[in-house]
Amino acid sequence: MAGGNAIRGSRVGAGPLGENERGDVAPRLSVSYWCANGHETRPAFATGGEVEIPTTWDCQRCGLPAGTDREAPPEAPRNEPYKTHLAYVKERRSDADGAALLDEALAALRARRGR
Repeated sequence: MAGGNAIRGSRVGAGPLGENERGDVAPRLSVSYWCANGHETRPAFATGGEVEIPTTWDCQRCGLPAGTDREAPPEAPRNEPYKTHLAYVKERRSDADGAALLDEALAALRARRGR
């Protein structure tokens, strides 16, 4: 053996493999969650104690919310379209208010120029 590397083929920090060396695995419960696209996600949760299983979980494939009822999964969240500054202004003021403000600003500009 040239070099005599005893840890060849393993990485630093690697420990022994197998359940006997690591100890017993905690008891777990797998829960199926279904999204609106029909994808199933099965996360495992520890059992015992005060474990609270969530009612919804994010789908690992598409990211939509998933629920435990396969026949009635949660609906996809509605994304509001981007609103411009003008859209917000139009929500607060009517066209008549806008025309009055424009006339007032134009009158102020014309009065300045007339000096």
